[in-house]
Amino acid sequence: MTTKRLFILLPLLLIGVLIQSFFWVPTYDKQATGNPERLIKFIESSGGDARMLNPILHADSSSGQIVDKIFDGLLDFDDQLNLRPRLAESWIQYEETYLTLIPSKPTGKNLPTRLEGWIPYIQNKMKASPQWRKNIQSIEIIPASTHEESLEVPVVNEKGAIVKENGRPKMQTVNYSLHRPPRLKFTLKQVDQYFFDPFLEIFGKDYVNRFPYERYVTAKNPTQNALLKNHYAEILKVMEHNPVLVFQLRKGVRFHDGHEFDSGDVLFTYQSIMNPRNASPRTSDYEPVKSAEVLGKYKIKFVYKRLFSPAINAWAMGMLPEHLLNAEALQGEARNRNLNDEQIKNFNMRDSDFNRKPMGTGAFIFREWKGDQFVRLLRNEDYWEGSPEYGEYVMRIITEPLTQEMEFYSGAADNYGALPHQVARLRTDPKYQSFSTVGFFYSYIGYNLRKPLFQSSDVRRALGMAIDVEQIIKYVLYNEGERVTGPYPKITDWYDYKVPPIPYDPEGALHILNKMGWKKNGDGWLEKNGRVFEFNLITNSGNPVRKSILSIVQNYWRRIGIKCNTQVFEWAVFLKDFVNPLKFDALVLGWSMGTDPDLFQLWHSSQTGPRQLNFVGYKNPEADRLIVTIRQEYNKVKQIQLTRKLHKLIARDQPYTFLFVRKATRLLDKKIVIVERLPDGSEKFVKIYPVKGGDIKYYFNKWRKLTSVPQFSPG
Repeated sequence: MTTKRLFILLPLLLIGVLIQSFFWVPTYDKQATGNPERLIKFIESSGGDARMLNPILHADSSSGQIVDKIFDGLLDFDDQLNLRPRLAESWIQYEETYLTLIPSKPTGKNLPTRLEGWIPYIQNKMKASPQWRKNIQSIEIIPASTHEESLEVPVVNEKGAIVKENGRPKMQTVNYSLHRPPRLKFTLKQVDQYFFDPFLEIFGKDYVNRFPYERYVTAKNPTQNALLKNHYAEILKVMEHNPVLVFQLRKGVRFHDGHEFDSGDVLFTYQSIMNPRNASPRTSDYEPVKSAEVLGKYKIKFVYKRLFSPAINAWAMGMLPEHLLNAEALQGEARNRNLNDEQIKNFNMRDSDFNRKPMGTGAFIFREWKGDQFVRLLRNEDYWEGSPEYGEYVMRIITEPLTQEMEFYSGAADNYGALPHQVARLRTDPKYQSFSTVGFFYSYIGYNLRKPLFQSSDVRRALGMAIDVEQIIKYVLYNEGERVTGPYPKITDWYDYKVPPIPYDPEGALHILNKMGWKKNGDGWLEKNGRVFEFNLITNSGNPVRKSILSIVQNYWRRIGIKCNTQVFEWAVFLKDFVNPLKFDALVLGWSMGTDPDLFQLWHSSQTGPRQLNFVGYKNPEADRLIVTIRQEYNKVKQIQLTRKLHKLIARDQPYTFLFVRKATRLLDKKIVIVERLPDGSEKFVKIYPVKGGDIKYYFNKWRKLTSVPQFSPG
């Protein structure tokens, strides 16, 4: 009888506990009940753990999320994707140019025979070009000088071929003397890539090539002079552009330990990036710097060795604290670890505990990191721009998307990246605010232009016309995407909205191919000269959208008689066996772009080799000219004009079938708002909104979670 009663009572007891739990456990709407600290803590779910919390060393997005909150750069981008000051209060950009003349042998008629005569000659000659003259701030004569220098050059054999070791050119050092002739130095108010054009009109277009370098560059070992010949223009720059950046730093900014930030920290950060022992992945961004000079505690100057307009964007890099990471500090840390002499000698920044316990000037202070669990940051009460609203930021590592979703619904996380098929349902849920924004990514089908089948732009256009991209967006992305037509992110000023997308026109596509000699055979496949129009389309595994695209475009092309075979490969195999060695017909991929208009690595003809990013092999001399001109142009209005010409050109050539930019859809609690402080000391609550770059967290430091959903006044 006792057992029977027990079996009856146990289910009733369990039901009672569940009913009590329902009322006792806070719902999503009341997750802060009994826990007011939850209102000042933002919990973000991340699919991956951070690896290294050092701004010059990290190379993954999870680390970047944390680094961006702990560190500040000299500048970054505002809500309209324009540069704005951060640790730099302001900056100026100008140019120093150098013109090397041959005093003993002037070129042309009626030219000055003495160097001193060139300044009045130029001032008089350029009266007809007032804008050119107006840009010149000063002209001075730089006397002749002699320098002892060295250069690493490849070893060549008796036949002039480069000798290789382990597949790489064998190098040797050539010591030489540079007897630099006198020069004219022009300080320009604005960077001008065309500044030397008037001089070329005077001297002749081939002046640089005709310059008698051998008179001024001599090897210490005369037998090595021939080795220097191919490097003359590099050693002695006849016409030299040196853009200059001068930063005026913000005073009173302090690192989290109270140490004041100054120009020494900026110089140290730059030197740390360029130090090969640190192996920073950001070295290429700073390689164009020729010299760095501290002009005062809050002022620093960088001179660049060539025109490179994207260089300024690199200064969004977080600044390091010199006093914690300089050679003396690192050696002290190594000794405190009781390392041996050899380990102490080799100890570098990558070995430092700083990478797991960082300290910057940012809005949040590092507090705790438990691997594969969470990273915890606390509010910086002394932040130079004003302390954030949230007292704590936690990045929780939740690798499973379903778990991320459940944690969000329960209130254990404050964000969730909704999947495309969920967006329509969640957008109408009254508990959440939903954001679908276009970002910097786009998807495409790339064709290997080295293959005879794809060498005609008409063929590539026909392939694009056979695909209904709008249907892919509708049924694969659930309408969470937009078409793109060219190589720039759609949200930037560089993108040309006037370029129309390739129309879906399978009959027109077939007409183009028929005119080129492709006719359907008895099996329904297009055939020309006994060869069927057949190729392989590949992509990487782990991406269901790309896998769906394979099947869909295969079907579209089959309808017009194109035989497309599809394969999916694991990412490492995909790169190693197909992309890097250029052994593919066509592929489905995507690019995650940035705010910069420089497309050199992706589209310049010099970047078409193995392991380079122009792996489709696109080569167009006009595109090359535009790409180089864009990266040397410092005027944004002119840059926009040039990028839109490049957009039109690449869209015309169709080396890719440009598909779509996928929207990023994120959910937040409706009780999270932006707090605006008014001049009278009162507060105004504003709905969170995405800025031009699609970022909803641009105003994150002003976010606050309220106890209830606020009522916003109209407008």
